[in-house]
Amino acid sequence: MSHTALPIRSHRKPRQSASRTALRAGVAGGVLSTIAVAGAAGPASAEPVTETIEMPTITSGLATATAQSVEATQQVALSMRLQAQENEAATHAAQTAKKAKADADRKAEAAKAKKKAEAAARAKAEAADRASRSTQRTTLATTVSADSGTTSHATGTAASIVAFAQAQLGDAYVMGSTGPNAWDCSGLVQAAYRTVGVDLPRVSESQSTAGTQVSLSNLQPGDILYWGGAGSAYHTGIYVGGGQFIGAQNPSSGVVEKSLDWDPPTGAVRVL
Repeated sequence: MSHTALPIRSHRKPRQSASRTALRAGVAGGVLSTIAVAGAAGPASAEPVTETIEMPTITSGLATATAQSVEATQQVALSMRLQAQENEAATHAAQTAKKAKADADRKAEAAKAKKKAEAAARAKAEAADRASRSTQRTTLATTVSADSGTTSHATGTAASIVAFAQAQLGDAYVMGSTGPNAWDCSGLVQAAYRTVGVDLPRVSESQSTAGTQVSLSNLQPGDILYWGGAGSAYHTGIYVGGGQFIGAQNPSSGVVEKSLDWDPPTGAVRVL
């Protein structure tokens, strides 16, 4: 019998002096990851030992987190774009409002300047008109008779009445007005006589009987002409000589000088 010793198999796990690890991860569905470890110790060969370790599935969670991160980034980018658009719109609106205000200010200044210029021109025209009327009122009216060719002179108070009436030529006709720049018919006659201290009635009906009735063929400057019946006249005017009269006729004509033939009166009265 040989005394050669036979190797005895050990139940202890051999020490791992060298290892090789392989990791494979499943992409969809949680594939088991396997780590294979193989080793040998000493000069004697040992049976390989294999351990299987189940690794947790992380792919689905990573995908979800990535999607949420992308969505959050997009939301932030969208919010920033919206904010930028709002800022741009606000800036544009402010610039537009500023320009509109500047335009409105310029127009207001122009309108103010125009109004001021118009007021100055109107004041100048009124001053010139008053000066002209003053000159006319101090000048005796001389008229030439169309029928006889002779010259008749309005003198004294009659001349003042005629001069006043002539000074109002071109003024407006406004019902109920008594001057100084607008008249109705009886208002003009009353104002003309007031310049010589005669206080006539206000309305045409009363003015047509305020003096002595005279024939239309025997008129003198300053006589009051009336249209309609004596005591019921609807219109009055002032005879200025030469077959002419002055009256505040109507809104379209205003104060005018016309021939007796243009609108023959019904009668006349002499107050002076």
